[in-house]
Amino acid sequence: MDLSNLKPAEGSTRKVKRIGRGQGSGRGGTSTRGHKGAQSRSGYSRKFGFEGGQMPIQRRLPKYGFTNRNRVEYKPVNISVLQQLADKWNIVSISIETLVEAGLISKNDRVKILGNGELNSTLEVTAHAFSKSAVEAIEAKQGKAIKL
Repeated sequence: MDLSNLKPAEGSTRKVKRIGRGQGSGRGGTSTRGHKGAQSRSGYSRKFGFEGGQMPIQRRLPKYGFTNRNRVEYKPVNISVLQQLADKWNIVSISIETLVEAGLISKNDRVKILGNGELNSTLEVTAHAFSKSAVEAIEAKQGKAIKL
């Protein structure tokens, strides 16, 4: 055995096409990049949304609408859901923490109680906002709607 017949172990290496190593390799010259143009240059990276010089779709379409930065998003919770909670956990007072524990909202959500469904028990409900029908339904059963 000598240096002329040493080889790596079977399966330890992969055959890699070495580009840019001269004309004799068959992949010299332009190194498979073609002639001229941005893609042949070093450091080229295609911009997101680039369509080959054609006017990109985000510039062809007109601007439209308005987004209010100060909009307040509420998570809706119906009275029927509150009744289910009261029956399941046998509670009289429902707050934001109760709704978070139940997995209905996350801790940073703002909640609006809506009047869909029926209320059978007297509840004290604390939330960020209430619809008129929800307040009427809660107060009809001698409950309280406390706004945060």
